[in-house]
Amino acid sequence: MTPPLDIIIVGAGIAGLSAAISLRRAGHCVRILERSSLGNEVGAAINVCPNASRALLAWGLDPVASRFVEVRGIFTAVGATLEPIIDSPLGPWVRGLYGAPLYFAHRVDLHEALKKLATGEGPGQPAGLQLETTVVSYDPKTPSVTLSSGQVLEADLVIAADGIHSIAVETVLGHTNPPQPQELYNGCFRFLIPAADLDSDPGTSWWNKDGERTGKMSIYMNGKTGNRCVSYPCRDGELWNFVCMFHDDELASATKEDWHAPVDKSHLLRAFPDFNPSLRAVLNKATEVKRWPLLYRAPVPTWTRDKLIIIGDAAHPMLPHQGQGGAQGIEDGIAIGIAFSGLRSPLEIPQRLAMFEKARRDRASAIQILSNAGQEQVDIIQKEVEKYVGFVPKTPQEFSHFNWGHDIVRSTEELLRKEVDPDFQLPEGFFQGESSPYMPSPPLKE
Repeated sequence: MTPPLDIIIVGAGIAGLSAAISLRRAGHCVRILERSSLGNEVGAAINVCPNASRALLAWGLDPVASRFVEVRGIFTAVGATLEPIIDSPLGPWVRGLYGAPLYFAHRVDLHEALKKLATGEGPGQPAGLQLETTVVSYDPKTPSVTLSSGQVLEADLVIAADGIHSIAVETVLGHTNPPQPQELYNGCFRFLIPAADLDSDPGTSWWNKDGERTGKMSIYMNGKTGNRCVSYPCRDGELWNFVCMFHDDELASATKEDWHAPVDKSHLLRAFPDFNPSLRAVLNKATEVKRWPLLYRAPVPTWTRDKLIIIGDAAHPMLPHQGQGGAQGIEDGIAIGIAFSGLRSPLEIPQRLAMFEKARRDRASAIQILSNAGQEQVDIIQKEVEKYVGFVPKTPQEFSHFNWGHDIVRSTEELLRKEVDPDFQLPEGFFQGESSPYMPSPPLKE
């Protein structure tokens, strides 16, 4: 049997930790290098979609302990009048059709659960986690990374999962992948409001009156291209997460995201002057508002150079419209562990990397483009999406199946059996939770 690979993962975000979980269960030795101290996690809440939650549950993640909220529906209304446009129930049929629920989670809660699965007790050797460690250069051929201290660390494989500003992208491509200005929405406000603050004020208690919004995503917009606000609960419903997208000429020259940048609440209220006064009263409850430019980076032609590969936001940064950024990073993590299961020789590393990229790049690139716009705006970007996939979703039902119905476990296994080993089986213990990581087959009808 081939000795386990020594693998360095740069970045302890969602994609990096998912890859660590998967690769330790594939029998490899994993070292994670993280530039921060993990004491100030960025972000608020996140969608944990069925295409990701199937594997997370099968890895043993406990959504109750992590205080996830199971989604009951998506409600869309006119921002100016509060007039309903559509109220789409989700609930149990999502679990039946796609094999796992759609959850809302606080990003910190998801991150802690992934970190425990990567570094705690469980199948395989726990991943090592080295904090406050900055990588300043990559050598894809050796492969190795050079730290800010000058120390050089070598491995059998290096995975760069260090986010949208990763220097590994330039190493892989030979050039940068600069952001492109956005014509539709070029900025985003993000903030959390405690549910108790809304419930206790007569001016905002309508927001979740009689619990009617519990477990629901609410989308308010004025017209097809007007500014829009998306909100959903997290952390057992104790917090409401808000993502408000807008266009502002002030951000037209922005060239880099800064997720920590605070702004006065007046900027938020000025961006939504035509929203109903009752809705503006809800927005006015925000206390700590962050604003950052929405910068689009086009799909890249390759994720791999020699024995270096980029995954997660380093490979496919996404705007928030599809709610798939985290799920695509998790799909990367799942697939790379499967791709490197049953490795018969280190000489197979290039073949396994090519197979992983084949399993992931076209799908992630298509969703990267689809994330540029809302589901009702897909006509704007259809031709770009068609470069990567044969079918472009247009209706809410088609988007659900395209995003949530993809079985990354089965599709990667099938590629392995076709291109590497016709008798391939996942190693024992790769999944050990109560749920199945596979899409129900055949899928149940709604």
